[in-house]
Amino acid sequence: MTPFIAEIIGTFFLILLGGGVVANVVLEKTKSTDPGWMVITTAWGLAVYVAVVVAGPYSGAHLNPAVSIGLAVAGKFPWSDVPSYIIGQFIGAMLGISVAFLIYIDHFKATEDGEIKKAVFCTSPAIRKTSSNLISEIIGTFVLVFVVLYFTDATLSEPETIIGLGSLGALPVALLVWVIGLALGGTTGYAINPARDLGPRIMHAILPIKNKASSDWKYSWIPVVGPIIGACLAGALSLLLSQ
Repeated sequence: MTPFIAEIIGTFFLILLGGGVVANVVLEKTKSTDPGWMVITTAWGLAVYVAVVVAGPYSGAHLNPAVSIGLAVAGKFPWSDVPSYIIGQFIGAMLGISVAFLIYIDHFKATEDGEIKKAVFCTSPAIRKTSSNLISEIIGTFVLVFVVLYFTDATLSEPETIIGLGSLGALPVALLVWVIGLALGGTTGYAINPARDLGPRIMHAILPIKNKASSDWKYSWIPVVGPIIGACLAGALSLLLSQ
């Protein structure tokens, strides 16, 4: 498996499961209607775990353009590989949300509220204020990328030996995304990932969804620009601190 394919597959699973839990929670007549924010944030964290387990050994499991850019700014990832990673992430995100839509298609039909349907695909602010919404996405992604840059493998000394954790090595990233959602996600829905938001937003505009709301393109730049700014700040600070 190439890194490009790994990013497609990993991001596919991330958005299939992440979009799937939102559909399960907000759409009408599912087995799990309206169980709350804890279910959504927990499932998104577990979706990250699944995606990292699959893609990690082949691409490092960025799954997020902001992560790829942040790592490049920090000098830990070649800029030449950033475009192919981002393209793979967008492809995976668009495929993942499309399959989630097919799974829940009858529940989309049973749901009248177009805004609720849109929530399955992309984020929106709880209180619409450009400056605050942008800051929320910047800070959430800053925390994500900065902490990811400090993940290390456990080691034994004399002689120094890296302890491989196998699939459990994906757990720290899942816990990080979980706590970001619980602590910082209530303002904008914590996109913290341009591919996660813009890819499904494009599919929301394309797919034949009955009585759908506007895809809200006026807001759509915030979950893209905010995470990129946050990632660049995290990468730059990490680089500065390593000098």
